Amino acid sequence: MTVSTTRARHRAARRPSTPLTEFAAAASDQMGTVGRRTAVVAASSGLVVSMLGSPASAAAGGEAGALPAVDTAALTASARAVLNTAPVVTAPVDAAWTFDVPVVTAETPPPPPPVKVKAAASRSTTRAAAATTTAAVASAPAPSSVSGNAVLEIAARYVGTPYLSGGTTPEGFDCSGFTSYVFAQLGISLPRTSTGQKAAGTIVSRADALPGDLIWSPGHISIYAGGNEQIDSPRPGKTVQFRSIWQSSPVFIRIG
Repeated sequence: MTVSTTRARHRAARRPSTPLTEFAAAASDQMGTVGRRTAVVAASSGLVVSMLGSPASAAAGGEAGALPAVDTAALTASARAVLNTAPVVTAPVDAAWTFDVPVVTAETPPPPPPVKVKAAASRSTTRAAAATTTAAVASAPAPSSVSGNAVLEIAARYVGTPYLSGGTTPEGFDCSGFTSYVFAQLGISLPRTSTGQKAAGTIVSRADALPGDLIWSPGHISIYAGGNEQIDSPRPGKTVQFRSIWQSSPVFIRIG
């Protein structure tokens, strides 16, 4: 006869459960969650991260309070990316700003040279210049026939007067203006043109001509000064002067 013996199973003894033990278990779970959170410490060389383990993890590591190492390279790169995206720059309230300003020295430019303004020649100046020229020309020996001859003595006063087209005064003479002015000083009125003056007198031969007669040639007239000399106002750029008779076929005219 076989006898079966069955061994009974017994539950392990458990701690008694009370409301206080349930509250303690819930508190332990919360502390474990908090303990597993990460603490990050920033340092100048990078970031150091430590894991605060729960009591269970500390027991698993075999050493109470030991913290596992964490790779900080990735965290450092992330931190740098954040700084590059939104950098924050601060400055002390009492910071002093300085600027390097170059020294500029102003130099006064030298005054411009004086401008010489040439004043327009007045009539008195022109007369003085003409008188000087007259004196210089008159210093040359005059024909002997001038002395004692009223016409030539008056004419000699205006030696050096410039030629002026249409001129009839000591300001300037043309050829017929000069002869008419000289004779007017003696009270004799002559026509204004050289052709008119030729017609106003009597034609004489060169052999019979006397100092003070007129010498006519086409387009020109002068006063005979004796010998081979005459006095006239020749052409533009010249002045009243005594000079040799240059006409090839002069016509001598006696006035009065």
